[in-house]
Amino acid sequence: MLRVLNSSVRTVLSRRICSPLIILLVLCFCLPAGASELSVMSFNIRYGTANDGENRWGNRRELVCDLIRKYDCDVVGLQEALRFQIDAIREAIPQYAEIGVGRDDGKTKGEYSAILYRTDRLSVAAADTFWLSDTPEVIASKSWGNNITRICTWARFVQMGTGQAFYHFNTHLDHQSQPAREQGAMLIDRRIAKRAYPDPVVLTGDFNADESNPAILYVKGDPKAEAKCALPLVDAFRVRHPEAREVGTFNGFKGERSGGKIDYVFALPGTKVLEAKIIFDMSGGRCPSDHFPVMARFELSN
Repeated sequence: MLRVLNSSVRTVLSRRICSPLIILLVLCFCLPAGASELSVMSFNIRYGTANDGENRWGNRRELVCDLIRKYDCDVVGLQEALRFQIDAIREAIPQYAEIGVGRDDGKTKGEYSAILYRTDRLSVAAADTFWLSDTPEVIASKSWGNNITRICTWARFVQMGTGQAFYHFNTHLDHQSQPAREQGAMLIDRRIAKRAYPDPVVLTGDFNADESNPAILYVKGDPKAEAKCALPLVDAFRVRHPEAREVGTFNGFKGERSGGKIDYVFALPGTKVLEAKIIFDMSGGRCPSDHFPVMARFELSN
């Protein structure tokens, strides 16, 4: 009987038959009991109102949607997303809903640090946005020398089927003020540490800070950081690719990879990182945005 079964399996594999049932069985046997997978993307899609000539939003909207659709992540943290851009993405990929508000009025005006999530995979248990300032609950507030308002949007999601819960925080730190970057990172760290449930956490964002910047050293709990992090995180990309050198994520629409990595997917230490990558995808020599998105796939355990 065993020989017959093995023969049947070889026949199935040789014919490359890959039915949903087989995929489900493979996943069930490959993942430990009580474990589930989570795929996460961080993507600065560049302001849709920017005067970018041939790289203006209307000329690359489909490229952005195609990329998000291709990688099919459970959650996507967006930066520089304006209301009409989010609407365009959701119209093109209706499987996603969103969490977030515009930073200028707490409703629809200004940049969102929106989180897109797959409604067929996740439910929302809690969500909110806070402003990166000394008064985080005050809409449009800012401190620390930044001229532009900055926010962090977060949600607690529950995976359908498994019941596994996790938190996702998404942000866009300031591009000019180093004190604002550091203080913003500290505020987010405190909020993560004080979350209501001890669930796994992912933090995504354009940090406008490369890997040697004090804000990033703080997030990772590096001994060289001037302040002590309440809950250190790990960079998923560096867990999988500690020696990688071609890591530039700001490409200026030119496809450059030589700069520093300023876009991240962070997770709690000990979280199993199954895959992590900087997505260097281009179409016809064109970049979907002036940033390369980054993604990671994790194994979460109850």
